[in-house]
Amino acid sequence: MIFSYSLPKQIWFPIVAMQFLIIHSVLSLNITNEYLTHKCFLNQGKYNSGSGYEDILNILFGRVRTDDYDITGFRYTSKETSPLDSASVMLQCRGDSYGSKCNTCADIAVTGFLKRCPKNKGGIIWYDQCFLYVTAFDDSLRLKTNYKNIFSMYNPKNVRGDGKLFAKKTMDFFSELTLKVKKSAKYNPVILYAAGEKKIGKNTLYAMVQCVELTLDCKTCLAWSITKIFMNSDIKQGGRVFGMNCEIRYELYPFLRS
Repeated sequence: MIFSYSLPKQIWFPIVAMQFLIIHSVLSLNITNEYLTHKCFLNQGKYNSGSGYEDILNILFGRVRTDDYDITGFRYTSKETSPLDSASVMLQCRGDSYGSKCNTCADIAVTGFLKRCPKNKGGIIWYDQCFLYVTAFDDSLRLKTNYKNIFSMYNPKNVRGDGKLFAKKTMDFFSELTLKVKKSAKYNPVILYAAGEKKIGKNTLYAMVQCVELTLDCKTCLAWSITKIFMNSDIKQGGRVFGMNCEIRYELYPFLRS
C-alpha cells in the first residue's frame, strides 16, 4: 500500500527556505577535503605484492579506516611480525573533523597513499582535513619536529592596505591561539588544537593552530611555523604551514566547522 502526503504551501515554503539557508551556510564555510601534497619515502624501499609487509599494511590501514574518532581525531598503530616486517601508521585529523568526518578523510587518505606511493614502504600524504603518515620503522616514541617535511601554501590574493600591520596582528593572534593549546594540554594532552576569529580593521580573520598528539615540542613547532608563514614580502589574504608535527592556517573567510 502506498501513501501520499503533501504539505500545505504555507508550510512547504518555510521548510524549503530553511533547507536553502542550511545548505548556503555550509557552502559559505568553504569546507573542503582537497588533496594538498604527498611525499614518498624512497629511502625506505618498496615491498612486493603478497609479501609480509603488504599484509601488515593492510591490517594497519584497516584499523585506521574503522577506528572510532569520536573526539581526538587521532590514531597511531603499529605491527611487527619479524625484524624485517614491521610498520607504523599514524593519522591525524583537523581539530574540527572528528567522528565520521575523520573516518571519511582516513579512507580517502589511505586510498590516496596507495595510489600516489604504490608499493612504497613509507610516506606521507596531506589532505585539507587530515594527513596520513606511514613508515617501515616503529615510531612509537614521541616525534621531534621534522623540518624537512614542512610545506606552505598561500591564498593568491594580497592583503589590501597595510600588509605589515596585518601580518603583525595575525602573528599576535596565532600566539594567542598557541597559548590556548598549551593551556588545554595540561588537562587533555590529546587535543592540541585551538581556533578562533578576530576583527582586523574591516576584515574578520579566521585562524587555527594544531599539533599532532605525539609531538614533543608543540610550542616550538608552532612558533617556527608562525614565523615562516610571513617570510615573503607579499602578505597574502590566507596561508598555511603544515607538516608531520603541527599546522597553522589563516584566512579572511570561515573554513572550519564551529
